[in-house]
Amino acid sequence: MATNRRQLGLLATLGVVLAIALYRSLAAPSSPQAPASNRQAPARGARAEQTPSAPEAPDVHLGSLGNERPKPESAQRNLFRFKPKAPPPPPPVVAPPVAPQQQPQPQVPTGPPQPAPPPPIPLKFIGIMEAPTEQKKIAVLSDGRGGPIYGAEGQIVLGQYRILKIGVESVEISYLDGRGRQTIRIGGQ
Repeated sequence: MATNRRQLGLLATLGVVLAIALYRSLAAPSSPQAPASNRQAPARGARAEQTPSAPEAPDVHLGSLGNERPKPESAQRNLFRFKPKAPPPPPPVVAPPVAPQQQPQPQVPTGPPQPAPPPPIPLKFIGIMEAPTEQKKIAVLSDGRGGPIYGAEGQIVLGQYRILKIGVESVEISYLDGRGRQTIRIGGQ
């Protein structure tokens, strides 16, 4: 008996839902359908009540076809006529070149040829050492062949160079005879 009541309740609910759906579909006004882009076949879901209407023919005035037509007027524009080319611009006026005036050459004193300067000193300045007991700076140099070379101001290095002055970032060296004075910075010549 309980199953009969359950089935009856289910059937009544289903009937109410069906009645509401049927009422809404019939009572609601149908919205106008958009015109189909293809006029040959009716749109899907179109009702049989709608019939395609025949397009209206435009008004044709057959009598005016025999009338005289207006004559074309003379045109100012001719696509096939060319304009004459513009003359080329005149060449720029160039002044005749002025001959440079001869400047008198300064007289170079002639005499015995100057001796060639001494070759550069092939040493690199590596750094500075300071002796703790003496207030003296010692330059650390390298010739690229052996170990480091040490020398203080006024000392002779490698038997042919004299250290003249030791600065913070450079050292001043010359040959023993005083010529070829050169300043060498830290890290290179």
